[in-house]
Amino acid sequence: MTRWTERTRAALGSLKLRIVLGAITALAFGIGLTTLLFVQRTERDTQAVQHQVELGTAVRSAEVLSHRVIDRQRALRVVAARLDASTLADPARLRAFVEDQPVLLNLFTHVFVASADGRMLIHADDQGTRWPDVDLADRDYFRATLTQQRAIVSEPITGRVTTEPTVIFTMPVRDGNRVIGVLAGGLRLASRDLLADRIDPDGDPSNALRVVTDAQGRVLAHPDRSYLKQPLSNDPHFTLAYAEWRSRGSPVEPAGLDLSQPDAVITLGGVAAADWLVWRSLPRQQMLAPLHLARSQALVWALATIALASAALLALVWHLLRPLSQLEHRALRLFDPQQDPHEGWPDTGGEIGRLTDVLRHVGAERVALERMNNEVLRKLGSVMSAAPMGLAFMQAQRFELVSAEFGRLFGRTEAELLGQPARMLFASIDDHEALGQQMALAFAAGQPYVGEWLLQRADGHRFWARLRGRPVNVGDPDSGTIWTVNDISAQVAERERLEWSAHHDLLTGLANRKSLNARLARVFDALPRSMPAAVVMIDLDHFKPINDQHGHAAGDAMLKAVALAITARVRAGDLVVRLGGDEFALLLERCPHEVALRIAEAVHQSVTDLTLPWKGRLLHVGASLGLAMLTPDTLSPDEWLHAADSACYEAKAAGRGAIRAAARLDKPGVG
Repeated sequence: MTRWTERTRAALGSLKLRIVLGAITALAFGIGLTTLLFVQRTERDTQAVQHQVELGTAVRSAEVLSHRVIDRQRALRVVAARLDASTLADPARLRAFVEDQPVLLNLFTHVFVASADGRMLIHADDQGTRWPDVDLADRDYFRATLTQQRAIVSEPITGRVTTEPTVIFTMPVRDGNRVIGVLAGGLRLASRDLLADRIDPDGDPSNALRVVTDAQGRVLAHPDRSYLKQPLSNDPHFTLAYAEWRSRGSPVEPAGLDLSQPDAVITLGGVAAADWLVWRSLPRQQMLAPLHLARSQALVWALATIALASAALLALVWHLLRPLSQLEHRALRLFDPQQDPHEGWPDTGGEIGRLTDVLRHVGAERVALERMNNEVLRKLGSVMSAAPMGLAFMQAQRFELVSAEFGRLFGRTEAELLGQPARMLFASIDDHEALGQQMALAFAAGQPYVGEWLLQRADGHRFWARLRGRPVNVGDPDSGTIWTVNDISAQVAERERLEWSAHHDLLTGLANRKSLNARLARVFDALPRSMPAAVVMIDLDHFKPINDQHGHAAGDAMLKAVALAITARVRAGDLVVRLGGDEFALLLERCPHEVALRIAEAVHQSVTDLTLPWKGRLLHVGASLGLAMLTPDTLSPDEWLHAADSACYEAKAAGRGAIRAAARLDKPGVG
C-alpha cells in the first residue's frame, strides 16, 4: 500500500502530468465556457421572450375579461331600459319580466330587482324565482348606484340570499331623471369562477397560475377556492409580487406590468371596465426545463470530447518528457536542508544540462539567502518590539512579524498572529477585499496607502483604525508589506456625531433644511432623468395653542409624534424634513403626481388622526399641505419650494386641514 501511495504522489508531482493537466484545464475551460455562454445566452433570450409572452397574455386576458364585464353591463342596461314603475309595482308582471330574460340568467348566476328604498322585489337563479325579505339599503354598491346613478361593480361580498362569495353588477332603473329601482346580476365566485370564461383567447399551453383580483388585491377568482375574498398576498406564489405592486401604488394598468421574481415570471393586466386585475405566475423552473435538459446533454458531449483529447495529449507528453524524470526527482528536494545543494543532479547536456546548472546554482544561493534573511529578521524584530504603534510585516497576505503593540490592539499573542491571514482582523470580508484593491492602486502609483477601516479584536469587539502601508520594495510586490495601525475609534465617533448634527434636526431626528437643499441640488443636477418628483410642504394647524396652553415641553412632544406619524406614511426612499417650528417638508423622488397626491393624503390623515396624551388631556393638531411637481419649466430648487409653499398657503387660506396642489403643465416627460 505504501509503494502505491509513493507512486501516486510521484505521479501527481510530475512535470509531465502538470503540463498535461494544464492543457486539459485550458481545453476544458474553453469548451466549458463556450457551452456555458451559449446556454446562458439561450436562457436569457428565452426568458426575455417569455416575459413578453406572459405580459402579452396577461394583457389580452384582461382585455377579454374587460369585454365580458362590458357585455354584462350592456345586457343589464338594455333590460333595465325596459323596466318601468308599473312593472316594479306588480309582482306577477315583474316575475314574468325576469323569467323572460334568458340572456341575463345565462350571463349571471343570479339576477334580482330592488326598489329605490333597498327592498329586494324579486330574486331569480337556477333554483327558480323567489321573493326574499332582504333589505339592501346598507350595501355600499347599492347606495353608490343610487347616488351616482350609474352602473357599479361591487367588491367581493357575501350574498344575503346565496350566502356565498359574490360580485354584484348593478344598473339603475330610471323613470325619466328619477331612479326608481336597481336591476342587478351576481356572479357567485365559488360556483362560477371568472376564470371559467376562458379569458385566455389563444389558450394557455404554459399552465401558468391565473388569478383575478379587484383593485384592492382581494381574490375574485382562484383555482383554489379557499383564497376567495382574501388578499392576494396570502398566496405564496404572489406574496413578493403583491408587495411590489403595492409599493408602486397598486396601479390598475391595462398596458400590463411585469412584477417577475427570481423564481417566477409574474405579470398582470388591468381590467379597465371593472378595475380588476388578471395575475399570471409561471415558475422559471418549468419555463426553463427544456433548456436545462439541453444543457445537460451538451455537457455530456463536452466531457466526452475533453476525455478523448486528454488521453491523446497525456500519451504524447509522457513520451516527450521522459528525460526529465531524474531532474524532476532531484528538483523536488531542492529546498531540503539535509540535501547537499551540489549533489544528486543528473549528468547530462543540452537543455536539460543547462537547466540542471541553473537549479544547482539556485540551491546554493538559497542557502546563502536564508542565512542572510534570518539575520535581517532578528534585527527587524528588535525594532518592532520597541515601536509605540502597532507594526506588522506581511508577505503573501500573512503575518511574518508583529510588534507587541500590534498584538495588544487586537487582543492576540504573537503566536496567534504569525502565519495567519490578514482577513481575520477585519469585521467584514468585503472590507478586506476592498482594502486589497485600494492598496494595489496606491502602490501602483508609487504612493504609500493610508485608510480608515473597521477592525475586530479577538473578543469580537470592533474598533476603527488608521492603516498605513508601503511595500518593502516598490519594484517587487512579492517582497512583502509593512503596516502601522493606530486606534482612532474616539476620533471617528466624534466626527460622525458632528456630521449627523449638521444634517439633522436635533429634536425630531429628521433631516434639516441643509439636507433638503443638498438633495434638491442632486435632483436638479440629474434632470431630466430625476423626473417625476414632487415636494410637499406641511404646516401644522392649531399647534400654537399647545405651546401657549400646555408649555413648550408639550409642543416638543407633539412635534416628535408628528415626525413619527409622517415617517410612517412615506416610502423608504422619501426624504422627511423639519424646516423649523411647526413646518415640515417631503421630497418624493421617482414619484408620479398621482402617487405623490396619495402619499400627501396619507400623511394628512396620519397627522389628523394623531392623539397625544398629556397630563390627563388629549392633544390634537391638524395639517395643511401644499404639493408641487417638478416640471421642465422649474428654474431652481427655490422656485420649486416656493410653488409648494404657495400651495400650502392656499390650503391654509381655504380653512386649514386641506391639501392643495400647485398648478402644473402636463408635458411629455412630466410625471
